[in-house]
Amino acid sequence: METEKVNSLQKIAQEIREDIVRTSRDCVEGVHIGGSLSLAEILAVLFFEVAKIDPKNPGWSERDRIVLSKGHGNAGFAAAMARRGFFPLEELKRFDLLDAPLSMHVDKHRMPGVEISSGSLGHGLPISVGIALSGLLDKAAWRVYCILGDGELMEGSVWEAVMSAAHYHLDNLTAIVDRNQFSLDGPTEEIMSLEPLADKFRDFGWFVLEVDGHNVENLLGAFHATGMNGKPKVIIAKTVKGKGVSFLENKTSSHFARLKPEQAEQALAEIAQAKEQIH
Repeated sequence: METEKVNSLQKIAQEIREDIVRTSRDCVEGVHIGGSLSLAEILAVLFFEVAKIDPKNPGWSERDRIVLSKGHGNAGFAAAMARRGFFPLEELKRFDLLDAPLSMHVDKHRMPGVEISSGSLGHGLPISVGIALSGLLDKAAWRVYCILGDGELMEGSVWEAVMSAAHYHLDNLTAIVDRNQFSLDGPTEEIMSLEPLADKFRDFGWFVLEVDGHNVENLLGAFHATGMNGKPKVIIAKTVKGKGVSFLENKTSSHFARLKPEQAEQALAEIAQAKEQIH
């Protein structure tokens, strides 16, 4: 059964990638494709196995709260939510159109099941700290999951939130860092070095796990890991920007793109091949 679960999640991740590619092809302006593709396994595991959510009742009071702090990853986030049943998959075809529910950056006023609007980086973790603190004060059973980009960690407000989360012993909070090592302008280590990243979080009082962000078993183990002892948890997920599409992987240019039909065809063929190899 465990093998079946892992295989199922791997296939969902590839389906999310297919959705992202189609959205990049069909959206007039293009989308933030590289940092959406790097999130696929994280989103599959979180939405389809870990988080306690009910797509038919998005405002359920006992739900786990999922916050997309890197709001530009909405092409992937929306695909995961659509496949989980929050809204029809057909809505992806209207991505970023006027009056459509799905926009370039996640918008809680338009998109069912979204906790916060984001896009201006550095805000999601501070908000998540507030949400987690309210849950702790209410002795609530639900958890908070906050997805951050690694380029986003250059924002000072993130580190204020990191400090606050440890101070208030928010062990109901899990941050997931999409560590694909690229931001809009290039490699993070050239723009503003983040390393040693794990040590930074440890020094701030967090329970730290480093995993392969494209390995479903690693991610499941990290999400389910216990023993925080009053500490917030951070999962540093080592990923590849543009993962799954050979001509986008580890390229700064993959940050935002509109794929030409022939490029999308190649990308979908590569993803299909990867999906066929899942047993």
